[in-house]
Amino acid sequence: MPRLIPDTRPQRVLAASNFVYTVGYGLYLTAGVLYFTQAVHLPAGKVGLGLGIAGLVALTLGVTVGHLADRYGARGVYAVTLTVQALATACFVLADTFWLFVLAVCAAAGARTAGTAARSPLIRHYGGDRPQEFRAYLRAVTNLGISLGALLAGWVVQVGTLTTYQLMVIGNAFAFVVAAAILVRLPAVAPVPTVSGPRWIALRDRPYLLLSALDGMMAVQFKVLTVGIPLWLVGATTAPHWLISGTILTSTFIVIVFQVRASRSIDSPAAGGNAYRRAGVAFLVSCSLISLAAGIPAWAAAALFITAAVIHTVGELWYSAAGFEVSFALAPRHATGQYLGVFGLGAALADALGPALLISLCITWGRPGWYVVGALFAVTGLAVPFAVRWAGRRQDTGEAQPEPAENAAAA
Repeated sequence: MPRLIPDTRPQRVLAASNFVYTVGYGLYLTAGVLYFTQAVHLPAGKVGLGLGIAGLVALTLGVTVGHLADRYGARGVYAVTLTVQALATACFVLADTFWLFVLAVCAAAGARTAGTAARSPLIRHYGGDRPQEFRAYLRAVTNLGISLGALLAGWVVQVGTLTTYQLMVIGNAFAFVVAAAILVRLPAVAPVPTVSGPRWIALRDRPYLLLSALDGMMAVQFKVLTVGIPLWLVGATTAPHWLISGTILTSTFIVIVFQVRASRSIDSPAAGGNAYRRAGVAFLVSCSLISLAAGIPAWAAAALFITAAVIHTVGELWYSAAGFEVSFALAPRHATGQYLGVFGLGAALADALGPALLISLCITWGRPGWYVVGALFAVTGLAVPFAVRWAGRRQDTGEAQPEPAENAAAA
């Protein structure tokens, strides 16, 4: 069980801001797709296309904003991204046509990806000897917040009126504003001085780029619980609709309890590579179980969904802990924001391709599509250890960008 309160005041401020943010995000994460399809009445295919476009836009922002956080101060840059995300999310209530929907989700997704990159130097600076473990703690906090948001979202889905969906959107935006207000209480982190050599060193690190791409392919697994299961449950099974929140709550409870523990056992890039491999197998099993929920009695479908959510979340624990380890361990301290911005390209790639991929394969095609998606996860997981070893050889031969002593002190 993770500790309930972080050790230092900056860690507590970061955790509090993150908690409020994720309560709001949990609302959208659980019922956002249904808001656009059930309340705004946009076709599911167009929603998937719009989310894909938003993900592609977000791809362009993570590295740039991460570099700005390194050079101009991570706290201020991160606060700006939270404010932009709040404004963009509030605009969802006006997005009653496809192109207005695209504009709003592009702004929100871009700010979210940029915020992840901008927050990374703060985690590394205030995370203690093992920022990976503090990052795992923040993920446990994230899932606690998401679980509370999911409870509220379950009520929204059950009522199903336009008014309740719009209240959900406004609540989501308000949470982002509060998270930004809490964040400004964090002591500022001094910008990292510029160094000689290429500016965009992370984009020249080919092993790190490959790991980011593989992580992005695996990150599509997040959309299984938030896009695949809701649409499959509503459209192809007789399971009760409240089970959408039930699967999210099951997953978040497991993460809250076990994420820090899972991260402690993954303490090297090699261990991270092996964890990716195990995660891929778990995702294959869970996707196969989800596919079997169609065409059976409601109680049996519910049992399959909960079992699949448990197995999927075990894989998610391994996947997330592995990502924390390899992304931080292979990134030089003086370019944390830039490197984690590059690593975030993987998650942005999942945002861009994941919804459309799951809708086209799992929802439109049906049961065979679930097997294809599961196999994709398994194959990707098998490839990660080879990429980790390549990155290790690159470090051993001195090809990786060295960290200047003065910058390490400044960080």
